[in-house]
Amino acid sequence: MKKYLLAGLLTWLPIAVTIWVLLWVQGLLDGMFKGVLRPVQALVSKDAADGLAGFSQLPGVGALVMVLLLLLTGMFVANIFGQWWLRQWDMLMGRIPIVKSIYSSVKQVSDTLFSSSGNAFREAVLVQYPHAESWTIAFVTGRPGGEVAEHLAGEHVSLYVPTTPNPTSGFFLIMPRASVRPLSMSVDEALKYIISMGVVAPPAGLLPLPEGADPNRVG
Repeated sequence: MKKYLLAGLLTWLPIAVTIWVLLWVQGLLDGMFKGVLRPVQALVSKDAADGLAGFSQLPGVGALVMVLLLLLTGMFVANIFGQWWLRQWDMLMGRIPIVKSIYSSVKQVSDTLFSSSGNAFREAVLVQYPHAESWTIAFVTGRPGGEVAEHLAGEHVSLYVPTTPNPTSGFFLIMPRASVRPLSMSVDEALKYIISMGVVAPPAGLLPLPEGADPNRVG
């Protein structure tokens, strides 16, 4: 009996959690969509406002509108005219006190993470953290620059060490490049390994190193 209950639990648990997360995202987007509609309803006639209210009650309409908005925005900024307007918008946001700090920081991070030319989270490595002889998986996000780089002797790399089982929170580290061991596993495999708390292990094997090379040094 216990064996069958456990097998049923292991079958339904991933499905239930996946559905729960999707429903939570749908509810969040629907709530955002209703919030955007409220000022619009105040500006239109009563019949139009009632129609918008009924439309906003449809399940999943917020997610659908969000996807359409992202597609239309992407199509707009993909051409020369859209790129020009995007540059004007960036210049405008860059002139507003306080707002410019938040906007520029978020834009730099998002461009690095999601741009096809970005290098963040493209490589999984092994580092000693939080102390010697204690190893964890980290992701290379780039190299330190500006004033920070001026205070560091030798070659260093910027790392993101995610927490388990929630990889969206973590720690930012700057370590000597020689202290980082490269891994042959993909970023997706490394994330699965972290989220599963080491249960879902990726294929074994480090990147091959040249003969006589330091095993602690990234090539």
